Parts: sequence; C-alpha cells; structure tokens
Amino acid sequence: MARRIELLRTTAEADPRVEGVLLYGSWTLGEADAHSDLDAYLYVREEDVAAFDGREFVERLAPLKLAYTNMYGILAVVFEDLMRGEFHVEPAGTGIAEIAGWRDQIHLPRPEAAVLLDRTGRLTAAARELAALTPPEPVATAQQLTDELANWTLMLAHVRARGEHARAHHLLHAVIAPLQLKLCRLLRGSTAHWLTPSRALEADLPATDVERYATTTGPLTPEAVHTASANSWQWSRDLAAETADRWGVRLPSELHEEIARVLSSSSRS
Repeated sequence: MARRIELLRTTAEADPRVEGVLLYGSWTLGEADAHSDLDAYLYVREEDVAAFDGREFVERLAPLKLAYTNMYGILAVVFEDLMRGEFHVEPAGTGIAEIAGWRDQIHLPRPEAAVLLDRTGRLTAAARELAALTPPEPVATAQQLTDELANWTLMLAHVRARGEHARAHHLLHAVIAPLQLKLCRLLRGSTAHWLTPSRALEADLPATDVERYATTTGPLTPEAVHTASANSWQWSRDLAAETADRWGVRLPSELHEEIARVLSSSSRS
C-alpha cells in the first residue's frame, strides 16, 4: 500500500497540471493498514482543472475495477486489489484556500506526511494549521451532547411507537450511538478519535463501556429494537448523570423520565 502512495506522489510530480496533493484519513494518522482506503485531494492549476480527467490520472496508479462520481461529487474508485479510494479534484487557488475552514473537522497531526506534493508551499502552510486538534471544551460539549441524546431518543421512541422499526434501528446506530460515544470519550478523556468516535473503540475505551455500547445494538426485529432502545436510553442517562456530577451539566430530569415511559409503553410489534 505504501508503494501506491509513493506512486501517487511521483505521478503527480510528473504531471505539471497538478500543483499539490494532500492525503487525509488513516494514512495521515499513522494508522493505515492493509484494509485502509486511499483518500486524497488533487489540487490542479485553475487553467487546467476543467479539462483534467481524474479517472485517467488515477488509472496511472493501478487498474480500476470501478470508478464513478459518488453522491458527494467525489471520484470514488476501487483498484484491482480491492483497495478503495476517493479523489477530490479541486482548483488549486480556491481549493487550498478552503482548507482554513476545515479546522475541527479534519485532523492532520503530521502535515509533512499528508502533503505528497506542494509546488508553491501554500498547501504545506495550510496543512500545518490542521496539525493541532483542539480538545472539546468539556462543559459546553457535555451539555450539547446530553441535550441531543434526549431529543433524538424521544424521536426514536415516537417512530418506534408508530411501528417504524427500521427507522428506529437506523436512529439507534447512525444518530444516537455516535453521540453516546462522543460523550463517553469526553468522560474518559479519550478524544484522540473525536471526529470518528467509533474508530479504535476497543483500544480507546474501557471494556465496560464497549460492552454497554454493544447492548444498544441488535438485529432489525421489533423485540430486538425494543431491547436495544431501552438499553441505549439507560446508557445515555448513566452517561448524562456522570456529566452532571462532574461538570454540573443541567439535566431535564422530568423529560428524561417521560422519555423512559414512552419507550417502555410504545408498541413492540
């Protein structure tokens, strides 16, 4: 995999239209392995970007089994060895300028490893601004997360009562779980993977927290969703109580009890 990164560097260097290449994701965190994707921004000179064929450029790295523009407008590819890749083709001027707005959304702890090519020095300077990840401020963040958990769990209770078990299942896993994991990380002082809270979960959090998280998951059956929902809300309440004890976070206790009652009384079928 490292050979493909090096090939990306040399291919870009040989193409005068490409002003800079910036990696993001696991490669820049020093956590890449055989299962990691190759994600990069290709900054192309303004006068060349309209005619730049991203697929043709990426095919110089290795044969492709799939290449298409995904739902976010990004060139998504699958190489012949099943390595996935995402390549953003951006005009160098405006694209590099936009990096300043990525603070607290993208973390590049090793800018020199992230920048594969920089013909002007602008890309390296912009990447260095993302080297430090500001830890979340505990009190305000905990308040936000506990409020979010109450709001979204009430929605979960309502849609489950309506019999929309698939929608409830989605809410549990895609919306509520990331909020819980962030709150748990905040309490445990483990915010290195704050932007993707499920990343390295087993290594970052105590086994008891991982076990609690596991109880909030399950198959898509009415009974399993009912059980996971109850477990999820109990874990949210336990985390919220811990934040209140530690940071004085305000908790709407009456609402919390009402959510528990709605979850308990809503239909299981």
